[in-house]
Amino acid sequence: MEQTLELLSLSPPGWGANLLRGLVNSIQIALGAFGFGLVIGFFGAMGKLYGSAWLRDLLEVYTTVVRAVPELVLILILYYVGTDLLNQAADALGRGPVEISGVAAGIWVLGIVQGAYATEILRGAITAIPPGQIEAARAYGMPRILMARRVTIPAMTAFAIPGLANLWLIATKDTALLAVVGFSELTLETRQAAQSTRAYFTFFLAAGFLYLMVTLFSGVIFGRIEKWARRGQPSHRS
Repeated sequence: MEQTLELLSLSPPGWGANLLRGLVNSIQIALGAFGFGLVIGFFGAMGKLYGSAWLRDLLEVYTTVVRAVPELVLILILYYVGTDLLNQAADALGRGPVEISGVAAGIWVLGIVQGAYATEILRGAITAIPPGQIEAARAYGMPRILMARRVTIPAMTAFAIPGLANLWLIATKDTALLAVVGFSELTLETRQAAQSTRAYFTFFLAAGFLYLMVTLFSGVIFGRIEKWARRGQPSHRS
């Protein structure tokens, strides 16, 4: 027990500080990717529902490809291809190689993946809105942007929260996949600590506990958000 506590302590020779640093990086990337994905998802959902035929087809290809290809493969493709294209553009402009921070690259890569799922979640939430609410807004002559702010977004939130809560948890776990491209998130820090000390069970159990804490805390937060979003709506409990 003493040896375990020593390994997990925050000061050397313990690796606790490394694990916490990795956890902070994981949460930071997950938050950025989730927010980026929400932006993509909202405009993607609006485009699928109200866009032109070519835009709907383009978004259908995007969501189908992202959901069909394994996320690890997508991360590798987006990271290496995206970095290569960015460096080629910088070279064409007469600039040297571009250094991309791990956090920024992680947010961009996971955000693209999150956006495809968010598009479908938000599209389903919008279609679940009672048609009468949209028709009433149109009857009042509301512009599309005002109608989205006052009617569509508030009404769809309650329908979207359960799916978005699951999507957030996927984002926190998908950060572990970024270890394959060298991002210092929780899984990579855990693996390095375990390999250095040979205490694999101790460190991976500790990492699992940290992920569990994030999940439980997230559940409380999303539960409160859903309760707030459903205020004024009739209860479905018997």
